[in-house]
Amino acid sequence: MTTTAVVHALTRAATDSLLIELRHPASDGRLPEAQPGDHIDLRFGKHLRQYSLCSPATDGRYLICVKRERYGRGGSAAVHDELRVGDVVQVSAPRSRFPLIRGGRTLLLGAGIGITPLLAMAEALWTEQAVFDLWFYAPDRDRAPLAEYIEAKPYADRVHLRLSSRGQSARTALPRELNSPDPDSQIHLCGPSGFMAHVRAQAQLAGWADEQVHQETFTLDTESSAALAEGEEFTVRVASSGLTFLVPSGSSIADVLQTNGVDVDLSCEQGICGACLTPVLSGLPDHRDEVLSPAERAANDRMTICCSRARTAELTLDL
Repeated sequence: MTTTAVVHALTRAATDSLLIELRHPASDGRLPEAQPGDHIDLRFGKHLRQYSLCSPATDGRYLICVKRERYGRGGSAAVHDELRVGDVVQVSAPRSRFPLIRGGRTLLLGAGIGITPLLAMAEALWTEQAVFDLWFYAPDRDRAPLAEYIEAKPYADRVHLRLSSRGQSARTALPRELNSPDPDSQIHLCGPSGFMAHVRAQAQLAGWADEQVHQETFTLDTESSAALAEGEEFTVRVASSGLTFLVPSGSSIADVLQTNGVDVDLSCEQGICGACLTPVLSGLPDHRDEVLSPAERAANDRMTICCSRARTAELTLDL
C-alpha cells in the first residue's frame, strides 16, 4: 500500500548527498507515523528505492537523505538530477528491519550514509532522556552527510564525528566503550558491510554478546554481490501466462523476467530490501537474501527474485 506525498524541500546535505522533506499533499494531512530505524519505499517515475528515515516522523513528515552513488543503477542520480520541490511521489508505509533496542546505555555507530537511521534513534533517545552516544565516521567534513543538520540538533554534543582525512577511521578511532562490555547496553551499526564487519568483530573480541549488536545492511561488498547470481541453471514459470524461461548461472530470475517483458518491482537487487518478494506456488527456492527470517525461509512460499535461485529444476511464481 502506498501514499501520495509531495516534495516539500530539498537541501544540500553534503557534496554528494541531498536531504529531502516529504509531506502529505493536503495542508492539514499527515503521513503515517514511523518508529526509529524505519525505512520507506520511494517511487517516482520508473524508480523504486528504499530510504531510511532521518527522524522518528512523529510530526507527519518524512526526512530522507540520498547519496549520489557513483556506480549505482541510476536511482540516486535521478533523485539528484530530476526531483524538484512540488513533485508528487509515492511512498510506502514505514517498516523496519532495524528497530531500536533500548538498553541502559546505547552506542550508535554509523559510517557515511549509514548515519540516517541512527539519527532517528538518537532523536528518540534524546527525547526519552536516555543515555547514548553516536559515533559518525566519514571520509572528510564535506562528504559527511547531514553534518550541518546534526549540529543544529539538541543532541549534537552526543555525536562524535570522526574523519578519515584526520586519521580517525573505524580502524583507529573506535569508542573506548566498545572495549568494556556491559550486559545492560545495546550497540546499533549501520554503514558499508566492511565497516560493520570490523566493528562487530571488535565487539566480539571485547566480549559483547551477539544479541547486543544490531545492524542494518545498505549494500553488500562487491564479492558477495557478484556471488548471488552464481549457481546451476533452472526454469522459472510465470503462473499467469504459463510461460517458462531458463535462468542461467550469472543471471537472476528478475533479469530473465524483465528481459522477456515480465514487469517486476526491483530496488536494491542484492536481497537486502524486500521490494521484489514474490509468492512461490511450486518448487523450492534457494534463499540468498538478507530479508526473510529463518521461519519465513523454511515456509518456502516467498522469495526475493533479484538474488535467490532454485533448489529444484523448476519454480512456479505467482506472477
